[in-house]
Amino acid sequence: MDRSNLVSQQFKVIIIGSGFGGQLAAINLAKQGITDFLIIERRDFMGGTWCQNAYPGAAVDVPSTLYSLSSEPYDWTQMYAAQDELQSYTEHVIKKHGLKEKTQTATNVTQIAWDEDAQLWTVDTSALNYRAQFVINASGPLSTPVIPEFEGRKRFKGKAFHSNNWDNDYDYKGKRVAVIGSGASAAQIIPAIVDDVQSLDIFQRTPHWVIPRHDYVFKSWQRKLLRKKWFYYLLRNIVYWALEYRVIGFKYSQKVLNLIGRGDGFKLMRKQIADPELRAKVVPDFSFGCKRVILSDTLYPAYCKPQVSFHDKNNAIKQISEQGIISQDGVEHELDLIVYATGYDATDGVISYPVLGKGGQSLKETWCDYPRAYLGTTIPEFPNLFIVTGPNTGIGHTSAIFLIEAQMNYIMASIDAVNQSGKRVVEVKAEAEQAYTSWVHKAMQRTVWQRGGCNSWYKSKSGKVIAMFPGFSFTFRRWTKGFKIKDHLLYGDTGKD
Repeated sequence: MDRSNLVSQQFKVIIIGSGFGGQLAAINLAKQGITDFLIIERRDFMGGTWCQNAYPGAAVDVPSTLYSLSSEPYDWTQMYAAQDELQSYTEHVIKKHGLKEKTQTATNVTQIAWDEDAQLWTVDTSALNYRAQFVINASGPLSTPVIPEFEGRKRFKGKAFHSNNWDNDYDYKGKRVAVIGSGASAAQIIPAIVDDVQSLDIFQRTPHWVIPRHDYVFKSWQRKLLRKKWFYYLLRNIVYWALEYRVIGFKYSQKVLNLIGRGDGFKLMRKQIADPELRAKVVPDFSFGCKRVILSDTLYPAYCKPQVSFHDKNNAIKQISEQGIISQDGVEHELDLIVYATGYDATDGVISYPVLGKGGQSLKETWCDYPRAYLGTTIPEFPNLFIVTGPNTGIGHTSAIFLIEAQMNYIMASIDAVNQSGKRVVEVKAEAEQAYTSWVHKAMQRTVWQRGGCNSWYKSKSGKVIAMFPGFSFTFRRWTKGFKIKDHLLYGDTGKD
């Protein structure tokens, strides 16, 4: 969007974030005939996660045919698409639906506040201030990188960045590099760079269970079939149901999940790591599935390279010096580059900017115990506000996009209910949100995420699992279909526009 022609405006809907959540919101609004919307993106480009996360080795860990919009089939080149192909797909969706013209980039939201008299949201940004009847927050749970405050971190004179902000202008080849972290990003970065660096120090915080990736490159005739909608949806459904049964293990049969999952993990360790001392360092001390499972055929072989020094919790980071990292044994590891693959604030930091609801009530204060929302989407006292990928909408066994599309059913039904009623405001009732939240955390007690013996990013500071939905994804989709009037308030004078 051309900023020179932009003046402070009022919109029917403002969407915050241009990743898959924001794109789906815009596409669904247009299908309902609502074109009076604006997408606000804090970066100077659109696309979200798969345009931002351009680190070496970046790829999706859900089959591409399912990790895509159900309305937008694509002739993927492989089962697990790499970042460049995911970016191309994202840009294809944006172009096809003309979303660039509806987006304000390089604009950071600094606060949103509910104006009770006008029955509108005011959206303050680094550029201009806007007003909107509805706000859809689609900023995403993996948008706020976290870097631990290691002693001396700011003294380091070399290059340092988070994996989320990879500097592709920096040439790491032939350099002395350290990667801090052992999660999904680190597991992709390490094999991608290990053969190009002079030395690689890996500082593992906590080992994860690792199992084979089983990737597959589609042949040309198979890609032709993928272009046919009937075949695409057939394969998509096969993949969906093949993944969905895993919920049984995560929630109902952890012993079976542990037996099968740990078996696959140990088999891969024995096959790829000959050194018993190194093998012992990568064995997790928690149940399979408690933390995100890593899919990789190349991580363990990278650990075994002669240029790699592997540090576990027994020789963790003591401090960071001007020259590099000093480990607990007192050895200084001189470095040119430190990569922080240290994750995101995905639970307590669901929304990174201040949100003020009715009576100036702060969302941060409302969530002082832990983040919570009806269907992970709406909050009492915060009318006409919808959160995409909100509390307990994460999924550990299938595509996050499936859950986002389910949320869209509820969001669009809510907006339509307001329009059809002749009112201006929809607000979920406190008792409805409480009943839903109580079910979520009661059901969560049976899951491996709560009982598996780990402390993962799935949990908030309260100790409650906030990131995940404790059930089948089709159950969540069923609950989001339609609009349950008994769970909501519809009110507002239409004459106040």
